[in-house]
Amino acid sequence: MCGIVGYIGTRAASNILIEGLRKLEYRGYDSAGVATISEGQLNRVRAKGKLQNLQDKLDGLEDPARLGIGHTRWATHGKPEEHNAHPHTDGSGRIAVVQNGIVENYRELREALIAKGYEFHSETDTEVIPHLIADYLAKGVEGPLAHESDLLEAVRQAVNDLDGAFALAVVSADFPDELIVVRQQAPLAIGFGQGEFFCASDTPAIVPHTRAVLPLDNGELAMLTPLGAAIYDFTGRRLKKHPITLSISPTMVEKQGFKHFMLKEIHEQPGVVRTSLETYLASDWTPESDKSPVNLGLDASLLAGLDHVQILACGTSWHASLVGKHLLERLAGIPTVVHYASEFRYSPTPLIANALTIGVTQSGETADTLAALDMEQTRRGEKGDAAFAPRMLGITNRPESSLGRLVPNVVATHAGIEIGVAATKTFVAQLMAFYFLALELGYQRKTLSGQELAEIIEAMRQLPTQMEHVIEKQEGYTEELAHSFTETQDFIFIGRGVNYPIALEGALKLKEISYIHAEGYPAGEMKHGPIALLDAKVPVVAIAVPGTVYDKVLSNAQEAKARDAQLIGVAPANDPEAEHTFDTLLPVPTVDELLSPMLTVLPLQLLSYHIAARRGLDVDQPRNLAKSVTVE
Repeated sequence: MCGIVGYIGTRAASNILIEGLRKLEYRGYDSAGVATISEGQLNRVRAKGKLQNLQDKLDGLEDPARLGIGHTRWATHGKPEEHNAHPHTDGSGRIAVVQNGIVENYRELREALIAKGYEFHSETDTEVIPHLIADYLAKGVEGPLAHESDLLEAVRQAVNDLDGAFALAVVSADFPDELIVVRQQAPLAIGFGQGEFFCASDTPAIVPHTRAVLPLDNGELAMLTPLGAAIYDFTGRRLKKHPITLSISPTMVEKQGFKHFMLKEIHEQPGVVRTSLETYLASDWTPESDKSPVNLGLDASLLAGLDHVQILACGTSWHASLVGKHLLERLAGIPTVVHYASEFRYSPTPLIANALTIGVTQSGETADTLAALDMEQTRRGEKGDAAFAPRMLGITNRPESSLGRLVPNVVATHAGIEIGVAATKTFVAQLMAFYFLALELGYQRKTLSGQELAEIIEAMRQLPTQMEHVIEKQEGYTEELAHSFTETQDFIFIGRGVNYPIALEGALKLKEISYIHAEGYPAGEMKHGPIALLDAKVPVVAIAVPGTVYDKVLSNAQEAKARDAQLIGVAPANDPEAEHTFDTLLPVPTVDELLSPMLTVLPLQLLSYHIAARRGLDVDQPRNLAKSVTVE
C-alpha cells in the first residue's frame, strides 16, 4: 500500500521520481505528489487520481533539482483529495515528508502541536511529522546525531515520538544535500548508485538504476548525501551494514508485448513451475536413494519430531495455505490448521508442543502476517520449554523482505516480480512450495514410500507442459466466453477436497478485478443455504476432477443446473459425464487429484481476466486494492 521514492544525486530528480512511482503503481493508490529541492526552495506538486494527472501538472515546469521525494497514496486517514496527498510540509513550507503506514498516536500529537500554534491543512496522520521535525529544529537540536546533521537529529527525535508502523522520507530546503529515510514496521530500501542514492518502498522502483540495495530494518534511519549513506538506529548509534545484490532485472517489470501485466504473469506460470522443480528437486534422485528428493535448504532440526503445523496467511496466500493443509495431511500425515493472520494475532490458539509455524506472504511485507509471526515467536520463546520452542518458517517470493529477516528459515518461491495486484504466478509458486514441503515431510516421516515419491515427482515434472497446454487452448476460448458475462452481477464457485480452495481463489480473482460479486463454497454445502441464491442470472463454476469426490461434485453441479443456473465446468476433456453435465466446459488434462489445483486454477484466472478486460476495467490496478498490505 502506498509508494515512496526518493533520490539524491546528479540527475534531474523529478524524472526519476515519476519513473519510480510508475514502477510502484501496482501497489494501489488514489493520489500522488512530489517535492524537490533546488536553489534554496522546496517545490511541491500534488494531484488526485492517477499518476498521469501529476505528470500533466509537471509537464512544462523547469525543475533543475537533484534532490526529491515522491509518493503514491492509498487513503487511510482522510479522503483521497489533493489536500490529503503527500508530500506534506511544515508551516513554513521548508520541510517535506512522505509516509507509508499509520501513526497511531497522531491525534494526541496533533492536539499538542495545535496548542503550540501549528496549523494543519489535511486530515492525515502524516502531517504531524513535518510539524514535529520543525518544532525540534526551532527549539535548537541537541542529541547524539546533532554533530552529523541537525535535520537528521530532529528526525530521530521526532520518530521516537511516533507510535505505529511507518516508513518515511524527509527533505528540507535548509538542508539541500540531505535525504533522511526511516523504517519502523513498514518496508523501505536504499539503492546505491554511482554518486547517487535512491530510496523506495519496493525494489522495482530502484532496479532500473541499480541492483545494489540495502533494506532497512525496523528502528533504523539513514542519511543519504551525494557522498554516501550512513545508517543509525533510533538511539543514534551508527550501524555497519552492507547492501545486497538483487537478482532481478529491469526487463522483469515490463509487459513484454502483453496488454496487461496480469495476462503476462498468467503466461509465465509454466516457467515459474519449471524453475521451482529445477531449484528444489534433486535431478539424480531415485527411489533407492538414501536421501530426500527435495532440498529446501532448511535447518535439519526444523522438521524433526513435528506433531503439528499451523499456517498464518492472508488473501490469496491463505487459499494456497488451505491447499498446503490438504497436502501436509494427506502426504505427510501431520495435523495442520490454517489461520487468518489478522485474526490469529488477536485471538491466538493455545500453544501446542512440537509445532511448526509457517508464515505465507508473497511480498514478505504483509503487516498482519509479520505481526502474527512475531507474536508467536515471542510467546513460544517466553515459554521456556524445549517442546514449545519456536520453529518458524516463511514462504515468500521476496526472501530479502522483512519476513526473511524475521524468521530463520525461508522457502523462496522464485516467481519473479509480480506487478498485477491480483496474484497469479505467485499463487502457483506458493502451491509448489507446499508440494515440496509435503514431500520432504512425507520422506522424513516415512508416510510415503520411495515408489510413491517417484510417481508424484514424475507427475510434477509434467506440470509445466500441461499448464502451457491449458493456457494455449483456453486463452481464446475464455476471451470469447467472457462476452456472456459483461452484465453479470453474481457468480458462484464450487469445489471439494483439494479443489475447494481453488473455488475460493477463483471467486476472489473475479471479485478483485471485475468487481462482480462472487463466492466460493464447498460443493456439498450448496444445499445448506447458498442454493437459495441460484437462478438463470447466477452462473455456477464447478471444479470437478477425477478422484475421491468427482462423482459428488458432478451431483452437486446437477443440483445447480436444476435451478436454471448456467453451469461452467473445470473438468477433464473427453469425459462423457462432464460433457453431459456442464453447459460450458473448460477442459483440463487428467492428473492425480492432489496435483490438479495446479491446472484447475488456470481457466479461472483467464476467465476472470477476460471478463474484467471486456468490461474495460483497470485489470492491473483494481480500485481500492494494493499489492502489499503493509498496514493493519
